[in-house]
Amino acid sequence: MGTYLNPGRTLFEEAVRSKIFVDKSEMIQYLNTVVNTKQKYVCVSRPRRFGKTMAADMIAAYYDRTADSRELFSKRKLAQSEPIRVEDGEISWDEYLGKFDVLRLVMTRFLKSKLTVAQSLENMQKLVIRELQRAYPEIDFFSDEDLMQAIDDVYSENERQIVIIIDEWDAVFRERKEDKEGQTEYLDFFRDLIKDNKNIALAYLTGILPIKKYGKHSALNMFDEYSMMAPMQLAPYTGFTENEVLELCREFGRDFEQIKEWYDGYTVSSVIPQDPDYITQKTTGAALKAECFALYSPLSVVKAIQTGFVKNYWNKTETYEALAEYIRMDYDGLKEAIALLMDGGRLKIDTSTYQNDMTTFHGRDDVLSLLIHLGYLGFDDKKGEVFIPNQEILDEFKTSTKSPDWLNTFKSFEISQKLLKATWEKDEAKVAELLEDFHNRAANRTYNDEAALSYGIQLAYYAAQKYYTTILELDSGKGYADIIYLPSPKHPEIKALLIELKHNKNADTALSQIKRQKYPERLDHYKGNLLLVAINYDKDVESTSIRFKRHSCKIEEA
Repeated sequence: MGTYLNPGRTLFEEAVRSKIFVDKSEMIQYLNTVVNTKQKYVCVSRPRRFGKTMAADMIAAYYDRTADSRELFSKRKLAQSEPIRVEDGEISWDEYLGKFDVLRLVMTRFLKSKLTVAQSLENMQKLVIRELQRAYPEIDFFSDEDLMQAIDDVYSENERQIVIIIDEWDAVFRERKEDKEGQTEYLDFFRDLIKDNKNIALAYLTGILPIKKYGKHSALNMFDEYSMMAPMQLAPYTGFTENEVLELCREFGRDFEQIKEWYDGYTVSSVIPQDPDYITQKTTGAALKAECFALYSPLSVVKAIQTGFVKNYWNKTETYEALAEYIRMDYDGLKEAIALLMDGGRLKIDTSTYQNDMTTFHGRDDVLSLLIHLGYLGFDDKKGEVFIPNQEILDEFKTSTKSPDWLNTFKSFEISQKLLKATWEKDEAKVAELLEDFHNRAANRTYNDEAALSYGIQLAYYAAQKYYTTILELDSGKGYADIIYLPSPKHPEIKALLIELKHNKNADTALSQIKRQKYPERLDHYKGNLLLVAINYDKDVESTSIRFKRHSCKIEEA
């Protein structure tokens, strides 16, 4: 048994012997279907505390030809699973058990603070090659320093393949955040080592971040990514499922509902592969549907089950400063987004521009995308929405927003909540008063013209995103309604809002335009459950006037 080459089964046996062990061995069933295929490149990203290392230990124990793991796995769920049908036959649970050499690397061991990335990779290669030489003394190695060549020397000659498992693969992006040159060198090294290498039966990377994007392409673009946003076939192995947690609570006599409140909330869906015979698609024409899973934070569940104390275990491995660093970033709307999420709201975001690192941010949505991968936010892939998943994570946000620079954000959000309530109650004077209060907190530039006024009003109604879908400039056939708030499916009982804005006119004019242009006809479905809200702001009033920064408002039911 080596440190890096064929590390054996010891670490996985420790997990199995532990007081609390949740059997995730069935994930190997899926990995076996991609061995020696074009899909053999697997990158699994998920937050800390979600069992990445345990899974890597399990995979190493299964494929390691020196581990003698048959008895160990014959008692696991994997051995009870049915063979998987593939194009040319079936794959049984033990098809690849003990069939390969395994190279197991934990990259945090090599990336030392005093060494460059190049020096770290050089040391890693020397250590691995030394173990290869000990395992294969009969091989004439061309180099003591070139790992790619050493792998070719060994496996081209004996026709045995290797499984490469790289844990903490993204350490260079987390610990060397500003070292762009080193990061590029790191990615290029692993591309050259792994890509199109016939000697590799399976390459399994695991870390917090998905594959880093740089330039127009990723150096590791041959990898399929199984992330918190899209875990695909590995979805049920990303965390503890509800049934697994329920079984633990029954076994150890713990309060399931309390544990659910604190640690549940990560919602993921799988992507079911096509039936090998395409029977379903041929006969019905319907695609197979993905299965959804409610996932729990594994480490926190284990701690709560062990101790009987249901509390925040997150900060044992992640300090609140890590979260605070990102949510303090000065991106337009980021702090307001955090306030809304902390109030139980959900936000639709665009995750496509996120560069899969911890430094390249172009806006609010990039930061929120990173927080998904770090485990601070849940993600609904069907709706493209983020949310705070549970009480434990909400505690982290509360701790991270205690500094004075958050006071104005929370005060503005409180005003927004009051504004929404006053609108529902048709309290015109209160709506005007709260808009003025918000205006005093906002920059004057948000009220320079009608378009800017619309932006300012949207900010003032920020809390509405918890209950509504926002539509701007809805075409009524005779004109465009400025702002429409339609109740979300979760809140069908609340009234839809049609807001018309006027600049340097009056609220009565705005209300008349709503009726004259027949804007409500486009919202006939909401008839009897619709509020018409007319708002005017006079920009040109002198600062000495009592009407300076004053708004007027009219509200009617329709």
